[in-house]
Amino acid sequence: EVHLVESGGGLVQAGGSLRLSCAASGLTFDNYAFGWFRQAPGKEREGSACIRNIDKSGGNVDYADSVKGRFIMSADNAKNTVYLQMNNLQPEDTATYYCAAVESSNYGCYSGGMEYWGRGTLVTVSS
Repeated sequence: EVHLVESGGGLVQAGGSLRLSCAASGLTFDNYAFGWFRQAPGKEREGSACIRNIDKSGGNVDYADSVKGRFIMSADNAKNTVYLQMNNLQPEDTATYYCAAVESSNYGCYSGGMEYWGRGTLVTVSS
């Protein structure tokens, strides 16, 4: 059974940083692509970043325009964990952040294309 467990959310002031982690189990890590999605109250879930080809050095990462230049997604194959380093956080980044996974052969960085989901971790940015 596949499990994705997020951690690292919390309350931070505007301009601050947080690092989210997503520990994956029950799948062959290198065969999957992963994504970070977020959902703010009253809004639809949106993608922040996705990583693919994680069996290759660094992987390939796609970022949403809203987080490009501020967020960095990475993967640690040895720990079966993906990360989202979030810098210069702003109040509009406040949301529940979800980790998701899909087999690499089915890769598409959109919520409808993901196969597995974590339960989410809440990030709150105060002004």
